[in-house]
Amino acid sequence: MSELDRRTLLRAGLGGATLAVVGTQLGTAGTAAAAPGTDLSWIIGCDQWGARPPASTIQISGNVTNKIILHHMAFPNVTDYSREHALQLARDCQNLHLDTNGWADTGQHFTVSRGGYVLEGRHRSLEMLAGGEHQVVAAHCPGENGNAIGIENEGTYVTETPPAALLDSLVRLCVTVCRQYGLHASDIFGHWDFRETDCPGVAFYRLFPGLRRRIAAELGTAIGDIPARRWPDIWRFVGGPVVRVAQYLLAFRGYAVPLTGVFDAATVTAVQSWQASQGLPVDVDATLTNATWETLAPELDKDATGLPVQAVQYILNHKGCADVANTGTYDHPTMKAVQDIQRLHGLTPNGKVSTETWCALVGGILRQSFRR
Repeated sequence: MSELDRRTLLRAGLGGATLAVVGTQLGTAGTAAAAPGTDLSWIIGCDQWGARPPASTIQISGNVTNKIILHHMAFPNVTDYSREHALQLARDCQNLHLDTNGWADTGQHFTVSRGGYVLEGRHRSLEMLAGGEHQVVAAHCPGENGNAIGIENEGTYVTETPPAALLDSLVRLCVTVCRQYGLHASDIFGHWDFRETDCPGVAFYRLFPGLRRRIAAELGTAIGDIPARRWPDIWRFVGGPVVRVAQYLLAFRGYAVPLTGVFDAATVTAVQSWQASQGLPVDVDATLTNATWETLAPELDKDATGLPVQAVQYILNHKGCADVANTGTYDHPTMKAVQDIQRLHGLTPNGKVSTETWCALVGGILRQSFRR
């Protein structure tokens, strides 16, 4: 897949943004003035950390920025929390992405070091953040690069959690991104919600409900303004475990789809057919909208069996529940793991897989999780 996000390329011809790409300038333009009252001086820009010039043009997306995607870098969990280390981290990351990955520049928009320093990643990301109208097309998550702000967090968080300094700075950065782009704490997802990857790590991902609560509090968001459920809007150019869950559910509904996590032509056709059968708008990109998810996912109790239970077990296992086996039988380990997810997201831990529990399982965000 080209670095220019395929959604960006396709939108103009699919009834989306009038202009798919609004600019292709090199990353040498001056920094735009931030919105009144917005201080971005605490973010270390590319010039400050000694970035190399981009290898090719930096493109500006014409899409609406609709989410933040959080990552871990899979770098060592160092104990050097200095500014000097943070600057070197940014240089090392850019070198990797330019020289090994062959990308135009650093893949993510912003980086947070373990010492809590926030750095610009791809050139012009800070400029675009200041304007709050468009974003740079990045390379952090194919399928979402033109409409999601990507934030890399230094370290590896499969079993360890990030230090407090990183988390505090991440909250500050997310609050700023939300304010500039008109986003909400309920628009924050993890990398593996849209791709096949171990990123952002099991231990870090479990902190997301608490991080979202902190961000919502900083934004002054009222509980009533948070959607009841914000499902991951997977579509035909993403992949991974959430796509595979959707395939399990489509197969349960009678569609012949592979259980691969690849959003292939059969899956596109099945999603669109399901939408039509339920009287829902048929999305040209086969996007699983909230209504699509909520008609597709059946409620399950302790006597449930078959493909929907396998879907639950698969996603639980992927997210770190190693003792959950994919048997299709709602056994005791499955129930205990479901109850754990329910507690984490502010739900009553009754072990029943309700619509709210399905949403939490696949990486969605619940209003209940902000009440804790």
